[in-house]
Amino acid sequence: MKHTLSVLVEDEAGVLTRIAGLFARRGFNIESLAVGPAEQTGRSRITMVVPGDEQVIEQLTKQLYKLINVIKVQDITTIPCVERELMLIKVNANSASRGEIIELAQVFRARIVDISDDTLTVEVVGDPGKMVAIVQMLEKFGIKEIARTGKIALIRESGVNTEYLKVRLVS
Repeated sequence: MKHTLSVLVEDEAGVLTRIAGLFARRGFNIESLAVGPAEQTGRSRITMVVPGDEQVIEQLTKQLYKLINVIKVQDITTIPCVERELMLIKVNANSASRGEIIELAQVFRARIVDISDDTLTVEVVGDPGKMVAIVQMLEKFGIKEIARTGKIALIRESGVNTEYLKVRLVS
């Protein structure tokens, strides 16, 4: 199972290196990693997606807390969260396919951010499922390049679980 960890750290040189080293020494892969300033000056929030069962994640959490600059570690996998990712995707686009690609971008609430004679670059913001869906739809045109930020997430203070709502709305 994939787990989403939210790690609050002191914003100092080498913190990310120590965290990545911890994972590397134990042979764990980080599938997604996003780092940026947090709400307080001098702190950063690291959001990472890592594979593993409950026992593995519990062990990793304990190891993370042993690192000097780590303030708080949360496994937010099962907690209602707002999750977002940014992706830029460059797609082959000749004059015949350009209109269809633009329509697809509109359906996904994406933006065309660059255009050339033979390509379109699309900016997509949303949850990871949206990223997978638009990539699948654009593959038939030929994808030239993709750049993704990795998932960022914050716990929903409202406690509303949108995954639950999606299931209820579809039923």
